[in-house]
Amino acid sequence: MSVLLMRLAGPLQSWGSAARFVRRTTENAPTKSGVLGLLAAAQGLRRDADLSDLAALEFGVRIDQPGTRLRDFQTAHHSDTLKAMPLSERFYLADAVFVAGVSGEAALVQRLYEALLEPVFLPYLGRRSCPPAEPITIGEPLDKGLEQALREAEWEASARFRRRRAASGAVHLDLLLDSPYGTRPDLTLRDLPMSFDPRHRRYGLRGIRTFRIPVPGATGAPQPSSPPPPHEPTALLTPVTPVTPRTA
Repeated sequence: MSVLLMRLAGPLQSWGSAARFVRRTTENAPTKSGVLGLLAAAQGLRRDADLSDLAALEFGVRIDQPGTRLRDFQTAHHSDTLKAMPLSERFYLADAVFVAGVSGEAALVQRLYEALLEPVFLPYLGRRSCPPAEPITIGEPLDKGLEQALREAEWEASARFRRRRAASGAVHLDLLLDSPYGTRPDLTLRDLPMSFDPRHRRYGLRGIRTFRIPVPGATGAPQPSSPPPPHEPTALLTPVTPVTPRTA
């Protein structure tokens, strides 16, 4: 088995599991459906594609910087009738950072890693209005268990947040992992994607185990070993060739 770790950081994120109609909430951490949707988009899969291989991946996420909850109100008009749509209430996580991971067959995990380096569709953090602020890939796939990889991965929180945590004496992180079949989970979410088809989206229940772990590699507030590389999400996209107008 192989593990792919991802850095999910941005000004805004929104990971809904029960968001419906005019009230769009967010969970406190990335959902499995949201992260698998990001990976499917990077691969260029269409919304009606088979998701069975992605859904079978083991998933986990570590909350490195929980951020703050933000509420927004949005209005819209129907594109055809121009009729005003109902006012919607939308929730986001501001200034949050997570380390998410998936574990599965090595060849599949390698393809996902390569897709993130050259995504077909630009990745976003739960909603299209939430682009990542840093590269999503942390490194090449790892040959270890998912829980071990998430426990050992470098703390990705900002330097200001690390200093604040160290000053308060709180240097632990929350870790959420898929609950193995047959074991009693700590909580459940309906975020296991079965179909992203907009005509009939379907999600199954997923059991989750929760842990509180020490910050990896230090008892205080560790500093990153090196600054993150420059981030330009469109750098590897192929430019569109201009079309010459046809003349009569």
